[in-house]
Amino acid sequence: MEKQYELIMVGSGSVTNLLDPLIQQNPRIKIAVIDKDEPGGICLTRGCIPSKILLYPAELVRVIEEAGELGVSAEIKKVDFQKIMERMRRLIGTDIDSIRKGLSSSENIDYYHAPVEFIAPYTLQVSGDTIRSNTIVLCTGSKVMIPKVKGIEKTSYLTSDTAFKLTKLPDSIAIIGGGYIAAEFGHFFSAMGSKVTIIGRNPQFLPDEEPEISALAAKEFRKHMKLITNHEVLEFLESKDKKKLLARNRSSGEMIEFEAEEAMIACGRGPLNDILHPERAGIKTTKDGWIEVNEYMETSQPNVWAIGDADGKFLFKHVANYESEILYYNMIMKKREKANYHAIPHAVFTYPEIASVGLGERRAIEQLGADAILIGYYKFENTAKGEAMNLKDYFVKVILESRTGRILGAHIIGPQASVLIQEIINVMYTAERSASVIDSAIHIHPALNEVVQRAFQSPVTVAEYHHMLEHNH
Repeated sequence: MEKQYELIMVGSGSVTNLLDPLIQQNPRIKIAVIDKDEPGGICLTRGCIPSKILLYPAELVRVIEEAGELGVSAEIKKVDFQKIMERMRRLIGTDIDSIRKGLSSSENIDYYHAPVEFIAPYTLQVSGDTIRSNTIVLCTGSKVMIPKVKGIEKTSYLTSDTAFKLTKLPDSIAIIGGGYIAAEFGHFFSAMGSKVTIIGRNPQFLPDEEPEISALAAKEFRKHMKLITNHEVLEFLESKDKKKLLARNRSSGEMIEFEAEEAMIACGRGPLNDILHPERAGIKTTKDGWIEVNEYMETSQPNVWAIGDADGKFLFKHVANYESEILYYNMIMKKREKANYHAIPHAVFTYPEIASVGLGERRAIEQLGADAILIGYYKFENTAKGEAMNLKDYFVKVILESRTGRILGAHIIGPQASVLIQEIINVMYTAERSASVIDSAIHIHPALNEVVQRAFQSPVTVAEYHHMLEHNH
């Protein structure tokens, strides 16, 4: 027999932001919430939250190591890897249990902890039941991408999904990938005391960041680990008790071999929608397998919506939360609200921290031309607080439209980058997006946020900026 629902939600991450408003609006509503994984979505169960719980102790390790330069002689007696991991699992476990309890005990919700697939438009099969609704939201998340490497199927390896289950610190670890996930886990494992090697196939470490930010991050990383860029891992070689890898330099063709006790794949995330069989429901996907949505979060099938990683636009929890707001206006309030992605921020929680919003320099030049933009730049060490903290080389870079003074983008590398960038993000969400707001606002002295204000005070042309960078280095 077919079960009928007013709404079916596939996924239990940001889409569940809609549950309370829906139930308040209609106390008799019946909703099916389906998730094959633990409830709470990727961010809580194996993404941003557990990783940040691990990265804060890693940051403390690096801060303590540098304290001697300030006259504070401190020694780290022990880094208790097991305790750090257990604390993380306990904290997220509490949250997961609370979400599970909420979903299981609500009279309005049937919670299915099982895989699901479409069998026809508006009709799905889950746990032997056929369920149907005229309104469906897909918030299916994403999966770890595993590269095609010879011999990989014969060996075991960690991923960003499985690393959180570790109970013993690997003595050495080789991380394949050169993006955010590789950087954050590399920082964590090296601070815990593991010998880390990161192997990225892109010539630039952290390829999505500004080249000068990536270069500085790479320089800092190399103080604590081996960082190899522009290398393709070709093969997992047979080895008794270690992981042995063969990689090729993508420029010279030269081969290198290296081994570690453990290997980790950190090559990004990809779509998970194939197991859902959206084609049976008349739901179009992109050539890469993401669910195709318009700017109202609608799929090709009326009253079927998709948000979060499922649509493949920006794989960040804060974007999924924002898209759930757009969905609220359009699906529940029946408005026509467009999603606007002009200032999507992100941060890399490494040491140093990195944060970014809006356009990078290259994209700004492509869109507007080099003559139409100005670049502001300021170093942390040239502020009173930066000097007090003994900060070296870290900086803020901002990109402005020269004619209007409109903020196009901002990029920060240094302590609290994810916090410092927020005042820029907030201004980018005003109508004018005007740099003068930050420039003219009184900033607390001496505080780190002065570095942001000063980056806006004397922007220069692209040519002048690059001349200055060469002079500085």
